[in-house]
Amino acid sequence: QVHLEESGGGLVQAGGSLRLSCAASGRTFSSYTMAWFRQAPGAEREFVATISWSGARTIYADSVKGRFTISRDNAKSTAYLQMNLLKPEDTAVYYCAASSTIATISDSSYNYAYWGQGTRVTVSS
Repeated sequence: QVHLEESGGGLVQAGGSLRLSCAASGRTFSSYTMAWFRQAPGAEREFVATISWSGARTIYADSVKGRFTISRDNAKSTAYLQMNLLKPEDTAVYYCAASSTIATISDSSYNYAYWGQGTRVTVSS
């Protein structure tokens, strides 16, 4: 079992940056695959990025590739999402997710059993 808590959301102008954090409590954070998803108003939840337990492998959605960077610090039991060159279409609630069952990494929300409550990101034009 792991509890996830996101932070770092807020209001930013287009072109700006934010760094989201996902603090995990519970055992063996280093064994979990971590991911970020987002849900815009009126839209379905969508995949943003994922990182393997070691940090060696990452996958990004095409819409954020080159602008967002996912990382993790296993010593601090925290995952991060650095978001640069933000666009109004990045406006959404961002959710951190964790899975202990994925062999490496996955972009499917169905593979993640643990979810945070979300942090809101608003990008103004």
